[in-house]
Amino acid sequence: MPAMNAVQIGGSATATALPRDFTIAAWNVERCLFPEDTAAHLATIAPEIVLLSEVDHGMARTKQRHTTEVMAAQLGMAYAFGVEFHELGLGGVTERAFCTDSFNSLGWHGNAILSSVPFEHTALIRLDDHGHWFAEGGITVDPQQPRLGGRMAIAAIVATDGGPVCFVSTHLESNAGAAHRCGQMLTLLDKIDVFAPDLPVMIGGDLNTGNHIPPDFDWRNETLFALAIERGYSWGFTAAGNTTRPSLISPHPDREMKLDWFAGRGLNNADNGVLVSTMADGKPLSDHDCVWCKVNVSKTE
Repeated sequence: MPAMNAVQIGGSATATALPRDFTIAAWNVERCLFPEDTAAHLATIAPEIVLLSEVDHGMARTKQRHTTEVMAAQLGMAYAFGVEFHELGLGGVTERAFCTDSFNSLGWHGNAILSSVPFEHTALIRLDDHGHWFAEGGITVDPQQPRLGGRMAIAAIVATDGGPVCFVSTHLESNAGAAHRCGQMLTLLDKIDVFAPDLPVMIGGDLNTGNHIPPDFDWRNETLFALAIERGYSWGFTAAGNTTRPSLISPHPDREMKLDWFAGRGLNNADNGVLVSTMADGKPLSDHDCVWCKVNVSKTE
């Protein structure tokens, strides 16, 4: 499908380059049920770059809206959006109460990058070719979520006062174990090296670390961490602590996990933290908290 291999660019950004010191946020917004509230919540930490996972475009559960576009407009940012899955249904049982129609106008679901400066180059990197969410051995992995597509990443090169930097928003497989995710990470790192050779890089997103690793869903048993370190990346941009919580639609509200990470190379870590995904009135915006980091780019000659 053409949409599976295209990056949609939109929004607007007025700055010409990021400063050498800037803030990056990465957030799995769980379909982005409330894009205006989600954007307002993000604005409290004023990130210059936002790496988003699980954003809807033309889905009944999110009022058929392009949730990335809504967020970008409210924050005054440019966006790059890519399709992870073409949803063939209305979503899981917990999501259907939010459906405003009995159909999806488009059915796109994916990842995005928001930026306060225009993109110099973008790419969509597909990480899977087996389509097991649609059917595996003739049996759909999740009968409530028949889908075309597979996990992917959006990469974008952005100008900074210290030189260009590559930002990558990704979402690794939840319905698999450590070996599968390590293979996805290997594919991602190889393709980043082709897209942005020798550039500083920041990868952020929901890596689903610990999923399908019995008995304790422990992220420490993932092999992708050592792989990235061998390739020159640091995980020190990620704040300590779990990043999941109960939400309005989470199918596993009691499961506490550390799923959301930054892996960077060629950048200096100045600070990091977690933005809790509940609003002041207690309404949860997602089953993931938002992770953020402040970084510095060493000026290149």
